[in-house]
Amino acid sequence: MFSNLKGLFSPTNKDLRKRILFTLAILAIFVAGTTIVVPGAKAITSDLGFLELLNLMSGGSLKTFSIFALGVMPYISASIITQLLQMDIIPYFKELKDQGATGRQKINRINRYLGILFAFVQGYIFSYAYLKGYGTLTVLKTTLILTAGSSLLIWLADQVTNKGIGNGMSLLIMAGIVQQLPNIFLTAFNDLVTSGNFGTLAGISLFILFVLVYIFILVGVIFVESAQRRIPIQYSSRTSTAYNKEQSYIPIKLNSASVMPVIFASAFVGIPSLIAQVINNEAFKNFVNNYINYTSLTGFILYIVLIFVFGYVYTLMELNPDEMSENLDKNRSYIPGVTPGSQTSSYLKYVITRLTVVGSIFLIIIAALPILMSKIPHLSSSVTLGGTGLLIVVGVALETYKQLESSIVSRSYSGARKRRRR
Repeated sequence: MFSNLKGLFSPTNKDLRKRILFTLAILAIFVAGTTIVVPGAKAITSDLGFLELLNLMSGGSLKTFSIFALGVMPYISASIITQLLQMDIIPYFKELKDQGATGRQKINRINRYLGILFAFVQGYIFSYAYLKGYGTLTVLKTTLILTAGSSLLIWLADQVTNKGIGNGMSLLIMAGIVQQLPNIFLTAFNDLVTSGNFGTLAGISLFILFVLVYIFILVGVIFVESAQRRIPIQYSSRTSTAYNKEQSYIPIKLNSASVMPVIFASAFVGIPSLIAQVINNEAFKNFVNNYINYTSLTGFILYIVLIFVFGYVYTLMELNPDEMSENLDKNRSYIPGVTPGSQTSSYLKYVITRLTVVGSIFLIIIAALPILMSKIPHLSSSVTLGGTGLLIVVGVALETYKQLESSIVSRSYSGARKRRRR
């Protein structure tokens, strides 16, 4: 699997190594920024609830109220909204989608402006909710600092995408999550071994079991993220001989929605918690904590149901069977044994639906593990197994590896062609 990476140290790939070093430098700036606390602000001591997901993606910056507390989530939120608007909701965005590369550039520009706007709104809400007792000027100053920090991250992510390796937004999110992994294992060691709550021998055994289970879950996530259903297709213009030599197919991932259903479900369940922090009504806050927060039984059930529903809806939006059927017709291709047109669309929807059920169940298990583990006594809330963070890290790492491997292989192929011409 990693044999192609040997070419990375080839003299012909010097510029590729520079791209990797540039990416690492940007990630180092991000990690350093997460340690710079907003002047005058203090760490949040109250439970963040659904905002723990945002805190995780920002490298713990929200909890410490650093200048990068918002991370790149405002841009991600803007991207989700514009992506939804492209589904024939607003004709202008649908036209941009059909314009190809030019349309994508315009959409990215809109995402940046919307991302900065969302950063200001979110920064004000968080500042108002968690900086109790501070004056209006302090809240506005903190809001502007958080907005500037998020804007800087959006710019840095663009630099990584254009001048580095991989997707800048995804890599910054992954860096924030990886940054907290050492703390998770260190806290687990302290809680299980050095605290004396479980005894020395039992604590060491539990810690070893924790590490082994973590590795097992990691392997399982890699397997599921790499799993895909390949639907064979045949082109009308190709002969059977050519078809047999090179099989074409439509790859459909087992988990096509990635972590988006979890993000949607967390936001939906967590909005009442954020409202409770803002209005500071004790009765409403108790109602939210007892019945809506996903640490309660009813909230946990609602959270699981929403993940399943959003997983199904988002996947069908991403993989529209009707559009896929139309694209097959445009390319003069078809699925062997399936009549082109409505039957092809129905067949694709059937396959996607079955895969989505399995993928959504997998998401539910991954998202539920940290919540269930938080119920174990004598363990800190930061000690988790699984979770969306692990899913994000694996997904981004696999995509970045594929891009790096593709770059090395294409350069090696180009170099071999040049040598043959000589």
